[in-house]
Amino acid sequence: GYQGGDFGATDYRTVCTGRTGHAEVVRVTYDESIVSTREILRVFWENHDPTQGYRQGNDQGTQYRSAIFYTTPEQKAMAELTRDAYASVIAQRGYPAITTSIQDAADHTYYFAEDYHQQYLYKRPNGYRCHANTGLALPALSS
Repeated sequence: GYQGGDFGATDYRTVCTGRTGHAEVVRVTYDESIVSTREILRVFWENHDPTQGYRQGNDQGTQYRSAIFYTTPEQKAMAELTRDAYASVIAQRGYPAITTSIQDAADHTYYFAEDYHQQYLYKRPNGYRCHANTGLALPALSS
């Protein structure tokens, strides 16, 4: 879907103009008793480069920025904790500062993407591979 923009309901073509300010996002619904917020965030941090601003590899534009839209204070706290832990790891390897925004989802309406954009990789198993991850693991968090 799309979230974080200044434009109302939107679609992929409009988002790609860069004028809406929306990011392309994945809406994650999960049961904390089965998978932790920390685990979700580990996958998030390790599978893209959170230092690239408005881009991921060759994909450029506001829709490709790194963003987290949290729904609870606990999610916000874990997002900030994991961001800070990951920042120290990637800084040691010479990466620039993390540019990921962490924002309250309640402040930004979520819009579902068009059907052809839903479950994109399920429909196209080899359709996209992000070549912009750092290859670095999120470190264990101290209690």
